[in-house]
Amino acid sequence: MHLESEIEFASVKESVSPEEWQVRVDLAAAYRLVALFGWDDLVFTHITAKVPGSEHFLINPYGAMFEEITASSLIKIDIDGRKIMDSPHEINPAGFVIHSCIHAARSDAACVMHTHSLNGVAVSSQRQGLRPLSQFALSVLHSLGYHDYEGFALNDEERPRLAADLGDNEFLMLRNHGLLTVGPSVGAAFLSMHRFEAACMVQVRAQGGGELVEIGPEILSRAKSQLVQVRNGRGAELVWPGLLRRLNRRWPGYAS
Repeated sequence: MHLESEIEFASVKESVSPEEWQVRVDLAAAYRLVALFGWDDLVFTHITAKVPGSEHFLINPYGAMFEEITASSLIKIDIDGRKIMDSPHEINPAGFVIHSCIHAARSDAACVMHTHSLNGVAVSSQRQGLRPLSQFALSVLHSLGYHDYEGFALNDEERPRLAADLGDNEFLMLRNHGLLTVGPSVGAAFLSMHRFEAACMVQVRAQGGGELVEIGPEILSRAKSQLVQVRNGRGAELVWPGLLRRLNRRWPGYAS
């Protein structure tokens, strides 16, 4: 019996603009990094990115593992989920419902990242949600919304509630479901998810120990301005190149 070791994807590099190709490369890298960090859920979550200068966005082919994603494999669709370029692959309708409504509501959301990580789902199932238990949480709590669970995201009627619960925040906790971040770039959305996931991981581990000590509100109130200082007014620009170098050492081939 012959078992395929990888999926073959035809190159689309010559068929898209240089700007779109760069976004494709970054987005494919983000999928592989999500797998590398252990946040993936087989094929069942999504990261989307807007195609520069258009109302189209890129999403993963349904059925491809995250470590298999390449720049050419990403499917270009419009805001109604229709394919803009030919692809033999389909998209996940649940991913379309969540991501399309956020892209439509937030013109600044160049990238939307959604995970079902075990730590994220665990904290999303707690009534208090994310608690101020760590420095990681300080990176999140100043810009965090919550959305109540409504079942698998297949109902178009849920879309305005999703967008409203995110509001102008950078982070959204989908109760009983998982985590979501938005960013002005793929790297920014990934950095936000790294902080979000780390905050949830610390909370779950801390809850297995002794009495918890929460960070006080006066410190929380300074978190946003302090983050700007710590990151020298940048953020993703500090870490994204290094993440790509790590990926090139571990899982190269995404930029094809």
